[in-house]
Amino acid sequence: MVAANTNEELLWIVVGPTASGKTELATRLCEAHGGELVSADSVQVYRHFDIGSGKPSAEERARARHHLIDVVEPDQPMDAARFAELAELAIADIRGRGKRPIVCGGTFLWVRALIHGLLPAPPANPEIRARHQARVTEVGRAGLHQDLARVDPEAARRLAPNDFVRVSRALEVHELTGTRMTDWQAAHGFKAARHPVRLLGVQREKAELDALILARCRNMLQAGWVAESERLLACGYAHTRPFAAVGYKQIALALDRGPPLDLNALELQIYRATRIFARRQRTWLRDQPITWLPPSTRAL
Repeated sequence: MVAANTNEELLWIVVGPTASGKTELATRLCEAHGGELVSADSVQVYRHFDIGSGKPSAEERARARHHLIDVVEPDQPMDAARFAELAELAIADIRGRGKRPIVCGGTFLWVRALIHGLLPAPPANPEIRARHQARVTEVGRAGLHQDLARVDPEAARRLAPNDFVRVSRALEVHELTGTRMTDWQAAHGFKAARHPVRLLGVQREKAELDALILARCRNMLQAGWVAESERLLACGYAHTRPFAAVGYKQIALALDRGPPLDLNALELQIYRATRIFARRQRTWLRDQPITWLPPSTRAL
């Protein structure tokens, strides 16, 4: 993903699994290099979802200007294509003022969309999505995953059975075009970079990251994550995209079951789900040319 030598300034992008310390690293780099931070986080982009998304604190925002946080309401559309458009505008604005843009986030589809553009596949079809939802009700997510395995076994091997959104999308592309998602991706290749970039990350051992994830879950719950979720549910946001995020999803299910709420059990559920999410992030990162920096790094 890092482009060859070019006269254009490299776009620094801080990536890594959740709880690894991306925001702190990006903030320190902004301070050291006259930068401003462009968030690539698919939950922080929504207003009101504050605690569980790990939005930067007031102190962090005072240290560096942040972009693309609190951009849309929870029930408004937001996807990788729209993010890439907004990020391009933010990057141009930052550079136009003589500052260095530093992208930071763990939503890697969004990062890839910014660097390479998106797959030129057909737009989403609400009727097909609704049919897939009905199919899941009938046979479960594993059944829908088996449907994909019959038409695109390579895509099915890459996608987890519980990943309804991507499994549905792969099936949708095949239904609309007769071409497998695997073949669409092979044709696109994600080879031509729109930005020459340098990928940076915080080096963490697995045991250390697991401890940080547990501490993050515990701190967020102690900060009022459940109460925040109750307010958002009362506002009618139960079926919005950010409530499908790790943590918010588990809290919503726990609240739906009714009292008493077992906070210890909830913490364990969120911790386990976050570890699984972090493992998927590490899988994506494994093949990327990332410069891994020690947690104490203050500048490059």
